[in-house]
Amino acid sequence: MSVPDSPRATAIVADDEPLLRAQLKDALAVAWPSLEVVAEAANGAEAVHAVREHRPAVAFLDIEMPVMNGLEAARLAGADTHVVFVTAYDRYAVEAFERGAIDYVLKPAAPARLAETVKRIQARLAAPMPAMDALVAELARRMPATAPQRLRMLQASTGSTVRLIDVDDVLYFQSDTKYTRVVTREGESLVKKTLKELLAELDPERFWQVHRATVVNVREIAAVTADELGHRQVELKGHPDRLEVSRSFAHLFRGA
Repeated sequence: MSVPDSPRATAIVADDEPLLRAQLKDALAVAWPSLEVVAEAANGAEAVHAVREHRPAVAFLDIEMPVMNGLEAARLAGADTHVVFVTAYDRYAVEAFERGAIDYVLKPAAPARLAETVKRIQARLAAPMPAMDALVAELARRMPATAPQRLRMLQASTGSTVRLIDVDDVLYFQSDTKYTRVVTREGESLVKKTLKELLAELDPERFWQVHRATVVNVREIAAVTADELGHRQVELKGHPDRLEVSRSFAHLFRGA
């Protein structure tokens, strides 16, 4: 879904996850075809440097980045660049964003939601960038206190054996009736939770739903392939399984 284009503008994209940066760039290419992404950054310090070097019209800043987070980077970016925060925590920050007239994008960027954001950015480009200090201070107070605690360890069964699995070691989860298959490089286990229950506890930046029955660890994706009919599959690093990507989630891999 795209919106009517505007005169050429420039942007930087900052996120410490390369796949998330690529996904946002692909989504922006559809929603805002004339936008030129002039630089990428993997942390807040690199983002500030890129803003000062390129003076883009817009900076898409992940809130949670190493070295310097997106909030501090926004405060240091200067008054000539419009900031769009990229976040997984919309429930906690939307009100603050809207009061501060700052735009936000949810991870991973969905086409319809991104199109709305692009419309607002385009309308605001001719206006001065609103002051950031008050909004940054409010978000900084809210985010650490209210961000949910994400699942770190799973208690899973392999036959009659119950073991603990670090979620970082999970390649993907797959629904299996009332249980969920947990696939790691060491093998498969079952956890006594539905996929929906697990999704509510997993970090949405790390684990993406690619099918109604499948959730994949983003860091374990080696490639995404598409056949002549446009059907996509996820290939995993060092593992033979291929995971189907349903149409509902194809936008996550627009460039694949």
